[in-house]
Amino acid sequence: MRILLIGGTGTISSAITRQLAETHHELWLLNRGNHNEDVPQHAKQVVADINDEAEVQRLLGDTFFDCVCEFIGFVPEQVERDYRLFAGRTRQYVYVSSASAYHKPVRSHIISEGTSLANPYWLYSRNKIACEEHLMHYYREHQFPVTIVRPSHTYSERSVPTGLHGPAGCWQVLKRMLEGKPVIVHGDGYSLWTMTSNEDFARGFIGLLGNPHAIGEAFQIMSDESLTWNQIYETIAQALGVAYKPYYVSSAFLASVAPPEYDVEGNLLGDKAATVVFDCSKLKRVVPGFQPMVRFEQGVRKSVDYVLSHPECQQADPEFDRWCDRVIAVLEEARIRLSENRS
Repeated sequence: MRILLIGGTGTISSAITRQLAETHHELWLLNRGNHNEDVPQHAKQVVADINDEAEVQRLLGDTFFDCVCEFIGFVPEQVERDYRLFAGRTRQYVYVSSASAYHKPVRSHIISEGTSLANPYWLYSRNKIACEEHLMHYYREHQFPVTIVRPSHTYSERSVPTGLHGPAGCWQVLKRMLEGKPVIVHGDGYSLWTMTSNEDFARGFIGLLGNPHAIGEAFQIMSDESLTWNQIYETIAQALGVAYKPYYVSSAFLASVAPPEYDVEGNLLGDKAATVVFDCSKLKRVVPGFQPMVRFEQGVRKSVDYVLSHPECQQADPEFDRWCDRVIAVLEEARIRLSENRS
């Protein structure tokens, strides 16, 4: 097959690119060329801004693709653009949405593709829902061959997945652990969550490409492993060789006091604060033999080792660090005062 990835070098898509490069498929990547070191030797790279529709049309010419995969479509205008570019030029258009689109507050901890979509806490999720609705309209009314994929918390070797971090990413959380400082854990640390290696995600995703049973359908791709946040952070601490020192804070409190750029309301109340268990039986029916192979303690150790050995991944975020210290200090002061009043 001739497969076009729009993106192809991100957290999720990089593993798909690597695995497809090892097959007989003809792989094309359309991106801005900012991560050329991640482009396989035999892939054809089209360097362009996908938002420059005329330039993309010029560069692609009349090339027909068996599959077009969109990893960086976040608002309806972008999928409308893709429809104009690829209607009649592909046998399958795969849109990467988000499991954060599922109904919040959660009505059931078991999540399947049939779970309703609604998220009042996160604009990102509402935009993903709108994109899905546009694409399913194109499928129903114009036979545009759509497949929707909903990942949840997917991680790569380049970053360590955490529940809460600042704009600079995970490093400051790891740095706090290495320095023996407490890390803020939302809630009581006992809600369930699923972490998925991008290598596992890629295997499920590739199984949907060119699959006639995937057209007009939505699929979620996650690990089968459910962990508490305490287990997640404890595993990260073990990989770092340090003690786990949690400081538990209500998700609602964190959302009410965090700077807007941390987007805590969306990331926690709209996603990670809820206990969820993803049912991926639909994917396994359509992609026989798919089975997640990377346990979290294996995958996160690889991520920790990579981050520790690559200084470019160690982006400091002193403002986030100070914010964490302030939150903990304020709550500790309140705890001490209330304890004194109680006695």
